[in-house]
Amino acid sequence: MSEGIVVLDYGSQYSQLIARRIREKGFYSELFPWNSSEKSVMEKAPRGFVLSGGPRSVYAPGAPTLPDYLLESRLPILGICYGMQLLAHSLDGKVAPASESEYGQARIELIDEQNLLLPVSALEPEFDVWMSHGDRIEQVPAGFNVLARTRNSPVAAIGDTSRNLYGLQFHPEVTHTEHGADILAAFAGAICRCQRDWTPAKMIDEAVEAIRKQVGPNRLVLGLSGGVDSSVVAVLAHKAIGDRLTSIFVDTGMLRLGEAEQVKQTFEQTVGLNLISIDAADEFLDMLGGVVDPEQKRKLIGERFVRIFEREAKSLLDEGDLYLAQGTIYPDVIESAAIDRPDAMRIKTHHNVGGLPVDMEFAGVVEPLRYLFKDEVRRVGTELGLPDEIVWRQPFPGPGLAIRIAGNVTKQGLDKLRQADAILRQELAARGWLRDQTAQAFAVLLPIKSVGVMGDGRTYEQPIVIRAVQTDDFMTASWARLDYDVLAYISQRIVNEVDGINRVLYDVTSKPPATIEWE
Repeated sequence: MSEGIVVLDYGSQYSQLIARRIREKGFYSELFPWNSSEKSVMEKAPRGFVLSGGPRSVYAPGAPTLPDYLLESRLPILGICYGMQLLAHSLDGKVAPASESEYGQARIELIDEQNLLLPVSALEPEFDVWMSHGDRIEQVPAGFNVLARTRNSPVAAIGDTSRNLYGLQFHPEVTHTEHGADILAAFAGAICRCQRDWTPAKMIDEAVEAIRKQVGPNRLVLGLSGGVDSSVVAVLAHKAIGDRLTSIFVDTGMLRLGEAEQVKQTFEQTVGLNLISIDAADEFLDMLGGVVDPEQKRKLIGERFVRIFEREAKSLLDEGDLYLAQGTIYPDVIESAAIDRPDAMRIKTHHNVGGLPVDMEFAGVVEPLRYLFKDEVRRVGTELGLPDEIVWRQPFPGPGLAIRIAGNVTKQGLDKLRQADAILRQELAARGWLRDQTAQAFAVLLPIKSVGVMGDGRTYEQPIVIRAVQTDDFMTASWARLDYDVLAYISQRIVNEVDGINRVLYDVTSKPPATIEWE
């Protein structure tokens, strides 16, 4: 990292979004657990710090604390939500439970323009922000001024310009906060004096160098899914180590209609990588028989992936250590509350983060996209020259359709879901909506039955749920407002063309409170 912003993570599900918003403005930012060693943080030569939100109360026993070296560094600090309360609490301010919790949209009023909020004050004195807190500051520390307030939060922003210490009760990192990215950019640029030098070319250079350093003279095997994440890893790894990369594509039987053939054709003919294709559909289906818990599904699939890679890669072990590459990206890490985020609440375990066996035979796991966001991955893919059909392919989870079948996974259920999902994607693609109107759209099969009528006969069959969302970052999402007539036509096609389906539902839940995937 070259003189960027360090974000100290106190366990918020939005922590990585802070870094993302700062990067979007061209400033580099990196996320660290709040209790990382001073050496590991300061060796990055940060120009300032951001303290994230978190699920705890600053006055609770055992709550995460403010490391001494932060104030001693005399570098600018911006606290967000828990981070603001922690900054105030550490400087002898008073934090207490609020009489009313504040969750969701709020209208904020600027009281004092100080330089952190100058970009906003030039536009409007009031704007909408996103709140998520149950505590509030009742007394600001000495030297601080109150910069903004809401109806429920008389102290919604604070600042001490003499020490460049600031706090925001609201979350500027989420898209629901107007001008939030501008506020973060003002902190990084105007206050911390960071350089705008975070570009796709720099991401590529750093990723290639990291792969070379980790793998050394050894070989690397990549689990290729055909999605943008693993595809970008494949090209980066090939740039880094050339022919010492072997890509393995495993057909789990949990892929969408025609997808296995498409992936093999694309990467053998278009990209030109050395590809080994494995048909393991029966193996995965047998393994998942009777398993209904989604966490167990993910862990079983993650472990079986690795075992297949180990089995197929044994011939490569003659030339030294063998490393495993994956297309893990930041949202995977955040939602899995991986080992480097000990204070985060786990939402669900992603198969490539929490599902890997501890006794795997690989020398290590290479994840060059681990701290990149989806939009950054796509920008890198375009910079690398990958075709649009790969770069803009909608996300598809590693466990595949296994986690889009709620409950037990069977061949019959997979066939139903594949057909329904194909109809949905065909109709959206025909209208150009797979890219322009939906960031992710798919079908889900539910393990229940309902009564219907077809012709003059009674049916008792399963329902299909259509899920379509709009999002920039995949950490928050809104359900897509698709045209009712189009939804009606999709529903009609699914019921008429897919045996065993007599009802189609549309999921109108945003994230949060729901996740994008059902399992």
